[in-house]
Amino acid sequence: MAVSRSITPAVSRAPTPFHHSSSSLSTFPKTHNPSHLFRTITISTTPNFPRDSRISTSVSGIWDAITGGAGSSREALIAIRRGMVLFRQGDVPGSVTEFDNAIKLDPRQKAYLWQRGLSLYYLDRFEEGAEQFRIDVAQNPNDTEESIWCFLCEAQLYGAIEARKRFLQVGRDPRPVMREAYNMFKDGGDPEKLVDTISKGRESEFFYASLYAGLYYESQNEADKAKVHLVASCKSPYGERSDDYMASLAKVHCLCRNWEL
Repeated sequence: MAVSRSITPAVSRAPTPFHHSSSSLSTFPKTHNPSHLFRTITISTTPNFPRDSRISTSVSGIWDAITGGAGSSREALIAIRRGMVLFRQGDVPGSVTEFDNAIKLDPRQKAYLWQRGLSLYYLDRFEEGAEQFRIDVAQNPNDTEESIWCFLCEAQLYGAIEARKRFLQVGRDPRPVMREAYNMFKDGGDPEKLVDTISKGRESEFFYASLYAGLYYESQNEADKAKVHLVASCKSPYGERSDDYMASLAKVHCLCRNWEL
């Protein structure tokens, strides 16, 4: 991803559509529409990581230099990276500890910590997770996946019908599979149709279709059907080989549900 939505030092996802892959990025990153200029620094420990392989810094760094806050910003970014590593290793509570520490070090980070929202979901802290995603979408009103994850949290709190009334409207995602997934969650739909439609597409498309089909079934309290698709996403070529944070998430999901892969 070459661009980020962040105007403060924050881990961000890459915004190049999956059909515009580059030599250094995986083929299925997200899209963001930034409103400020910044520079990016690649985290060398997580190459080919489409959703968050880059740390963005901005003109806020000038303010840090003036106020002496640059050290705290750097420490916050290190904490975020540690949290991401812990999540990928299956230590979800440890990841939240690191993400919360990052916010203490640099409160500006909270508006961009979608990774924290994902971890909160798996700790059944749904109200906090929904708040995190709503804050994130307020910063980036074109974030399809965070809108969906907010729905997933609120479906656990209020049920799918009420959560759909509260659904966050966002801009058009450039990825066809995510547009279909977004509409499915927003209006109701058939996860099987989503997967069937994408089954002959790219590996990344099949992974994301299976992932969100499984998550949709979970929001409807259909655990058996959710398991079929979440396990399929993990066992897909993209799920097995990709460094995508969401490929790690699919495995963490199965681990948290005690599903064998």
